[in-house]
Amino acid sequence: MIIRKAIHKDIENIMKMYKSCVKGMLINDIDQWDDTYPNNKIISEDLEKSTYYVAEIKGIIVGGINIDQNQDKTYLNIDWEDKSDSFLVVHRLGVKEEFWNKKIGKNLMLFTENLTKEKGLKSIRLDTYSGNPKAMGFYRRLGYRELGAINLKPNKKEYYCFEKIIL
Repeated sequence: MIIRKAIHKDIENIMKMYKSCVKGMLINDIDQWDDTYPNNKIISEDLEKSTYYVAEIKGIIVGGINIDQNQDKTYLNIDWEDKSDSFLVVHRLGVKEEFWNKKIGKNLMLFTENLTKEKGLKSIRLDTYSGNPKAMGFYRRLGYRELGAINLKPNKKEYYCFEKIIL
């Protein structure tokens, strides 16, 4: 498996990966994402900013992640351990359903941790849907600490904010 910065011609295969991921989530009664999110426009913006990475196996995109320093304004209500502006934020980590439990997500998160170190930053922040126990367990197993809850979307459950100190 390789992890590389995504390019514009990857968009169709990235969206296929998300479609598979969403299908798997819905089968598991996780209504975090649907056919409106993540969408082509948002992923295109990630690609424009050059902050989106894909995991590829034999030329097939099996996972993706956006890594930047942009946090939702609701993050300001969280009592982060790292009080500096020296962090990366993870968005839209997704893995093709047939590749779940094959360490793709873990490798994308380890890649993020290495990127944090390379940039000389201190921590990683992210949020995950409270209705997604698989994701919450995943982040806890990787050493992320849950620090509070935010509301990102009306008519949805809360999202839990997680942080991991890297340096």
